[in-house]
Amino acid sequence: MRRLPWLAAWSTFVVVLTASAPPDAWNRAEPGFAYEFPRDHAIHHGFKTEWWYFTGNLFDAHGRRFGYELTFFRQGLRPPNEQNPERSRFLVSDLKFAHFAVTDVNGRKFSYEQKTSRGAFGEAGFDEDRRIAWVEDWSLSFGPSGSFELAATSADASIKLHLSPLGSPVIHGTDGVSQKSSNGEHASHYYSVPRLATTGELRTAREEFAVHGESWFDHEWATNQLAAEQIGWNWLSLQWQDGSALMLYEMRLAGGKIDPASSGTLIRSDGSTQNLSSSSFEITPLRRWRSPRSGAIYPVEWKVKLLGEQIEFTVRAALDDQELSLAPVAYWEGAVDAAGSAPGRSIKGRGYLELTGYAAPLRELGK
Repeated sequence: MRRLPWLAAWSTFVVVLTASAPPDAWNRAEPGFAYEFPRDHAIHHGFKTEWWYFTGNLFDAHGRRFGYELTFFRQGLRPPNEQNPERSRFLVSDLKFAHFAVTDVNGRKFSYEQKTSRGAFGEAGFDEDRRIAWVEDWSLSFGPSGSFELAATSADASIKLHLSPLGSPVIHGTDGVSQKSSNGEHASHYYSVPRLATTGELRTAREEFAVHGESWFDHEWATNQLAAEQIGWNWLSLQWQDGSALMLYEMRLAGGKIDPASSGTLIRSDGSTQNLSSSSFEITPLRRWRSPRSGAIYPVEWKVKLLGEQIEFTVRAALDDQELSLAPVAYWEGAVDAAGSAPGRSIKGRGYLELTGYAAPLRELGK
């Protein structure tokens, strides 16, 4: 699923927005889209929104654990028929922003920061040489032999990471489309690289660490995401110790129900995949945490069942306070642990959980 907690950045730039183009001026996610890599790691100008999302669980030589998130967002201002590279640099086609967060699990500390930019002078942008996306000194770039490079620095943390895919990209949904609403009118193109071997350097406010571990990469582009009755989502990614992986999302409706369009993907250790409909899994909150900043109450512990697979496990936050409170929007995004059982064996893994719409509905995403 993803993603779009870019509303905070969007509000920052409201002064530069002109009348929005009608929705039909933008491309829509359509069945039959043919993914091609590395082409589709890059920008898709014809869609209104797009994001590149990396999370990971990393360790130093002594086993000290860190979680990280670095996400780049693009919000289109001018549809394809109005995009002209010869125009004035002040008439930008999109807004650029990024979120960066680090969880020091052992130190029980969570830090986060946001950067926003029009990119009129090249300080932010997409697709330049080996750079895929950047906002000032935060960047996502192509590395050698199909790898990626990430860099970000804030007052409380920094990362400089090299990520090497351990398998091919996984396409979510059916026939190249990930449906987001039961009316069939809200959808995206969405793929993941569920395992990337990760090495590099991570700094907290006081120390620097050489780290290693695994990351998850999501890339999604769309023109609309939320239907009128949807207020947010629950999204989960897990990397299991046996080499398999899992992605699940639930589209949350006003009144507490879940949209039947919710779905997921089970990625087996051999790379084969299985699409999971909303009727094939159950996600039940077990414990909640109240944010002292936003007042939102987030489910930070869950019981999950994959009914057809006879898989059952519990997901627990590595740290309760992993909320990014970025006025006017707040969302929970953090490292988690998972443990449970599958037929004839126990299972254990780590991943990331995202919870949106708990502080306030994300109504703008339906536009």
